[in-house]
Amino acid sequence: MIVLSACGTMPQITAEERLFPPISLEFLDEYVIKPQTVQDTPLGGLSAITYDRQRDRFYALSDDRSQQAPARFYTLKIDLTTTDEQPAKIEGVTVENVTLLKDQTGQTYSSQTIDPEGIALSPRGTIFISSEGVPKEGINPFIGEFDPTTGQLQQEIRLPQRYLIATDPETEPQGVENNLGFEPLTISATSTLKDDPFRIFTATEASLKQDTTSTPPVNIPVRLLHYVISPVGPPVLVAEHLYLLDETPKGAIANGLTELLALPREGSWLSLERTFGMFGFGAKLFQVVNSAASETSTISSFKEGIEGIKPLRKKRLLDLETLEIELDNLEGMTLGPRLRDGSETLFLISDDNFNAEQTTQLLLFNVQ
Repeated sequence: MIVLSACGTMPQITAEERLFPPISLEFLDEYVIKPQTVQDTPLGGLSAITYDRQRDRFYALSDDRSQQAPARFYTLKIDLTTTDEQPAKIEGVTVENVTLLKDQTGQTYSSQTIDPEGIALSPRGTIFISSEGVPKEGINPFIGEFDPTTGQLQQEIRLPQRYLIATDPETEPQGVENNLGFEPLTISATSTLKDDPFRIFTATEASLKQDTTSTPPVNIPVRLLHYVISPVGPPVLVAEHLYLLDETPKGAIANGLTELLALPREGSWLSLERTFGMFGFGAKLFQVVNSAASETSTISSFKEGIEGIKPLRKKRLLDLETLEIELDNLEGMTLGPRLRDGSETLFLISDDNFNAEQTTQLLLFNVQ
């Protein structure tokens, strides 16, 4: 929440403050969701989370490729305790339901045909889900709109050809890298009316195959897609922009953009970048704005460099390693219910990779 106030002389606002309105994050609590079986499915791999304000429930997406159980998302009830004396805490998490995803034929997805990574609740009450695909198995990524009750696919968003596997084996490799596709997904809506247009944003976790070089640059280039969804006609791709990852820390073997979260101000997001290496997991939160960023949809490859391309601007808000807690594989992020003082809550969730040595970690922040 950003509050502007005036009394007497107007305060001087710097150029950076105009570009990046002040946002403060206060870490409130950490909670570990215990391993459990829900309706014959193992709870795990929670790679994305979204909040239903009308129902006061969260939907958490498992990135299970229909191997442990059919691809699915869970309905969570997260209980917070707040008092005038103590900051908000996570009292408990109840897993109320599991919804199996179904393809256009009404069948659950078979093994290795989907890699669900991003989830977002739309103003018309549907669930959008992004799949990284499984390129090594010849399976393309996709973004689909699903019925939240039945899990039935309603439509797919058409993706540009450059994100898909090359159809001609004689051509240069193209498309998303395996396990590095559409991880982030977020929706921006100026209205809660189901018939009003809204915007959906997604991005690749790392570079496309045609953007990858033998010597990675200091700031790895990824692509952000911007669609408009309306009740009339198919979804329309209106823009593509360049997002640059932070420099890969020493000792890291993985570095990627795992989540985006649209903010109320148009052209403004929070981003979550996650790293993994010999020192464990790391994560950073950034404030991102579109300050006349270049349109990149006509640029076939970044291999020759990005000179002259204006990327999205970003500002680091928090290096989560400064929280002095052991971080797990943080991949999901959503705003939650408001606190007593009217401030927003922000939740981050980790993907335990169905690994007994990892945990499903839930972090709670106050956002002002």
